[in-house]
Amino acid sequence: MTTADRRNAGIDLLRGLSVLLVVLHHINLRFALNHYDVANLLPKPLARVVFWTGYQSVIVFFVISGFLITSLSLRRWSSLRNIDARAFYVLRFARIFPCLVALIAVLSLMHFAGVPDFVFDPAKASLGRAIVAALTFHFNWLEGTRGYMPGSWDVLWSLSIEEAFYVAFTLVCLVVRREALLVVLLLALIAVGPFVRVWNADIEPWDEYAYLA
Repeated sequence: MTTADRRNAGIDLLRGLSVLLVVLHHINLRFALNHYDVANLLPKPLARVVFWTGYQSVIVFFVISGFLITSLSLRRWSSLRNIDARAFYVLRFARIFPCLVALIAVLSLMHFAGVPDFVFDPAKASLGRAIVAALTFHFNWLEGTRGYMPGSWDVLWSLSIEEAFYVAFTLVCLVVRREALLVVLLLALIAVGPFVRVWNADIEPWDEYAYLA
């Protein structure tokens, strides 16, 4: 079976729409911060969908990622209880760290060059502290406790949540060893999410950046 044969057109469509909505969300934020209200160019209901659904689109990415990783793990090891933790983490490392390190290097150079909106406020965090948070996948925690970081670093909150899930997911699979019980635990996580968001509704950025949200 070729790679093309294994692709799911529905997932590719969801992924493409999600990418578009995330990009439009960030473009609109840049316009809004500079007092250009481009959202008024569209009817309000349509503008909310086009310009303000980036967060929901990130959640769609989480779901797609979970589905694909679980499916690939089942194909590779036939059962979640048979996951080779070392091989799993090596594969995740190879997929994530090269691009992450390259991104951090570029953003760090822009910080040292004093480029506006790329320089850290020392009252919140140093560059070194931010790099540690990015490489150890708790950037969302850093922002939750110290406030928003420069915009190009801020996006790392979602990677932190996703990778924290995969660190725990593999270990839970090996400990639980029963897929039926694993499904129950995952359903419990889904049920908890809305309550966590309501609990943190007035606490930015925890309303969106909390692990269980």
